[in-house]
Amino acid sequence: MNRTEFILTTAIILFAAFALGWFANWLVHRFTQVRQSDVADLDRMSQELHEAEETRDQAITYLQQREAELTNQLTQTEAELRAAMDGLRDARRETEELRSYLQQD
Repeated sequence: MNRTEFILTTAIILFAAFALGWFANWLVHRFTQVRQSDVADLDRMSQELHEAEETRDQAITYLQQREAELTNQLTQTEAELRAAMDGLRDARRETEELRSYLQQD
């Protein structure tokens, strides 16, 4: 193999390596490219997630307020029940006192 054949063979091998590298780069770029529709879908999903989180936070706040209202109402009802029971107990005691008074006469 003389010098000219060696240079020509080396040039062909280098060109083939360059072409193969360029083709591999093009394939990688082609398959890893992000489409505009994918970005739009991600934006839409992000917005829907944000809205769902806001709705959840509002629901939690509403439930906490409702729980506080019901707890307050229960406390008031229990206080009224205690007052009614105390009144009933006093009325029964007074009735027993009147019965015993009437039976003594």
